[in-house]
Amino acid sequence: MAVRITMNITVWMALGLVLVLEGLGPMLSPRLWRRMIISMARMPDGLLRRVGGGLVVAGAVIYSMLSRGHAG
Repeated sequence: MAVRITMNITVWMALGLVLVLEGLGPMLSPRLWRRMIISMARMPDGLLRRVGGGLVVAGAVIYSMLSRGHAG
């Protein structure tokens, strides 16, 4: 039961951190953020998929490295 509660807290903390990081762009520089979103909207689907895939892989690598560090 304790593992499940810890995992739930960790997931919520990770989600909270993602929301904080996602909110920094529009809060600190709304014009630049808007231009970035518009330029991304104009990208071809294939390029967006590669960018998204790269972000997923980078996130998985970071998660894997950190989870191995805590397992030992």
